[in-house]
This record gives sequence, structure tokens and C-alpha cells, in this order.
Amino acid sequence: MKKIVIVGAVAGGATVASQIRFYDKNAEIVVFDQDDTMSYGACGMPYVIGGKISEHNRLIAATPEEFKNERKINVFLKHRVTKIDRQLKTVEVLNLESQQSFKETYDFLILSPGGTPIVPETTGLESAIMFTLRNFSDMKKINGYISTEKPKSCVIVGAGFIGVEMAENLVDIGLNVSIVEKSPQVMNIMDVDCSALVEKELSDHGVRIYKEDFITNVKGSNLVLDSGETIQADFILMSIGVSPNTKLAEDAGLTIGETRGIVTNEYLQTNDAYIYAIGDAAENKDFITGDAKRVPLAWPAHRQAFIVAKHITGEKIPFKGLLGTTICKVFSLDVALTGLNERALKDSPMKFETIIQKSKSNAGYYPDHANIFLKVHYDSVTRKVLGAQAVGGKGIDKRIDVLSTAIFAGLTMDDLQALELAYAPPYSSPKDPVNMVGYRAN
Repeated sequence: MKKIVIVGAVAGGATVASQIRFYDKNAEIVVFDQDDTMSYGACGMPYVIGGKISEHNRLIAATPEEFKNERKINVFLKHRVTKIDRQLKTVEVLNLESQQSFKETYDFLILSPGGTPIVPETTGLESAIMFTLRNFSDMKKINGYISTEKPKSCVIVGAGFIGVEMAENLVDIGLNVSIVEKSPQVMNIMDVDCSALVEKELSDHGVRIYKEDFITNVKGSNLVLDSGETIQADFILMSIGVSPNTKLAEDAGLTIGETRGIVTNEYLQTNDAYIYAIGDAAENKDFITGDAKRVPLAWPAHRQAFIVAKHITGEKIPFKGLLGTTICKVFSLDVALTGLNERALKDSPMKFETIIQKSKSNAGYYPDHANIFLKVHYDSVTRKVLGAQAVGGKGIDKRIDVLSTAIFAGLTMDDLQALELAYAPPYSSPKDPVNMVGYRAN
């Protein structure tokens, strides 16, 4: 009987535990997590804070009791794995409540430790009320502060996906919101023209944006920026990014890659064949270029969990790489991307061309329609789709999903012409925007 120990009990860890049990009814499965909540929908946290999801417990998919009673999986919360002994195949575990340590043996070890929010060293930061939003406890702290202290203003540091989602949700509950972003654009992963549409949407809803700027000094609610301007905020939300939790792996001699993630092969094994890594802390490869890539999103964690579960239970299914397909809501806009952006393509040896398609989401004569800005990059030689970005009022998700599928399948721009996509006036046009991108490619 195999014994599997899993570090982490959120998206990757809880999923891989469940899937191993599905394929192996007899394996002994033990899960450790240092937090006090497991298996919750982290992506829903901004919408709990914004009041769109009324009960925070609705994000919790399972409890330790349910895992034990329904799946015979032992989950220990408030337990931190502090050391891996690869020779003896044991982990050392600290019970955070009793402060007692113990050892646990394993046949296979799966690391899904997630990441830690980046908080830059800033003079006087300790004088401010500051939050990060990484786990369930963070969300409850922010909610508690908002409900009891009734703040009127917030500065969000960082204009990535979480930053802009939080901007919308804080505005929706009546706060004055500013964003401080060190780079020249919001949502730095997007191409500049797509980013500009998002910035306008934020500004149109009253969000003040300070680009190419950062906080140099904090004096309570007064924040001094590098530009010399001082802005006021009742609290700060740090949303710069996440540093992968790799110390445990590094101390055990596992290879850490150029993205600072734990290096894995096509089956998510580390340089120790008995230890796997999945989720935010795992480094794998880009689907298109084969370069090292780490994507801290829910879909990769769930897919990686499936592959590890199959591999441990005897079936080899390779992980084919990461596209980084993602979408977010910014007030009335949906913003999505997949594959390589313009910056990555310019830094690569590939020759590429770009099509920009401005369309309606569906028939213009139908009363419910919106604008779509669709941008597709493709290989000049093979004509294969390399990346896409889309911004618009509706229908963005299905276009980016079609284009993600096209990249995965190796389709060309000419194939986009031929895709038979669903049409009726409420949904699209006889030639969908994706078709039009194909027709317009030289």
C-alpha cells in the first residue's frame, strides 16, 4: 500500500489528494497545511470583499472532516512541514498549536506549498494599516476591518489581476481607490494597447492611477511616492505579486529554476523521482517556446494534480506546458489573454505578425451587444497562432477559449477562417470575430 504525503491543502493539494483516492482506493493519504482553512476558492475572495458573494464560507469546498469521512484522507491544518529527509523518506512536521514536532514517513511526497505575498521594505510601513490578500484568513481580516472601521479610502500597490479586481470591488462598496504601479502600465502582462483600455475603464470609475511610481515613505495614512506626491489612504492593500514558497524544497536539495519555482519534468517530478511539485511554486515549461515558465493560477494547479495522481497510480500522461490562459472582470470590461504577448515575442527569435480586430460581440442590430477588441499574434512562417488578448463588454471568454484551443491544437490563421462557430444574433455574427482574424491575416 502506497503512502502519499501532501504539503498544501488548497487548489493543488486538495485536488491531488482527491484524485489519488479516486484512482487508488487503498493508498494512505496524509495532507498538511499551515493555514486554518482548506480547499477554498481563492479566486473568489475579491468578490466576497466586494459583497457579490454574500457568505465567505461559500468559497469552502470541503473540510478535513469531510475528507476523512467521505474519502479516507487525513488532513491536518495548522501543521507546517519544516524539513524533508530524502534519504529516510520522512518529513518533519510542526504542530503550530502545540508547538510539538513529529516525523511522518512517505513513499511519495507532493509539494503544493503555494506562495507568499511580496511586501517591499518601505520606510514607515509599520505605521500604516496594511493587508495582503493571499489566503482565507487574509480575506476575513480585510472584511473584518472594513465592516468595523468603515474606511473611506484605500491604496492598492500593484495593478495586476488581483489589484484591478480588488479596485473594482472596493469601489463597489463605496471606497475611494488609488493604484500605485511601478511599471509604465496597468496589467503589465498585457500588450500596451490592451492595457490602455483597462486603464481607461479604471479611470472612468474613479480609480486614480499612479504609474511608474512606488511608495518610498509611509507616515500613518499619508503615503509619499517616489514622484514626490503624497496621497492619503485609510489602508494599503499590497498586491505586487507572489513569491513561491520554495525554502522547504531548496533545503532538501531540490532544483530551483530561473522562475524561482521548483523545477519539474513532464510528469511534475522534481529531481527526486519520489517528490512531485504542483501549483504556484512549481516551474514547468512554456507550451510554445519550451522555456521555463511558472503560472500561479488555478487551472495549471488542477491539471498538474490530475497528472500527478495518474502518474503515482501507474499511468503516464505528460504535462504539455503552460499557456497562461486567464481572464478577469474590470467593471464593465472582461479582459483575457492566452499564449505569448508582444513583449515575449519581441524578445524571442520568432518572426511574428499581428492582427487587431475591432468587432461587436454579436449582431449590432440586436439590442444587447458590446464592443470587442481582439488582438492575435501569429508566426509569420508557419502561420500558427502564438498568442491572443481580448478586451470587451461580453463574449470575451469564448473568444479567448477558442484561441487557446487553437494554439493547443497547432491551428493556423487559415484554420481560424474555417472554424464553424455557433451563431445567432444574441451571441455572435455569421463571421465571428475569431473567423475575421483569420480572414484578415495576410
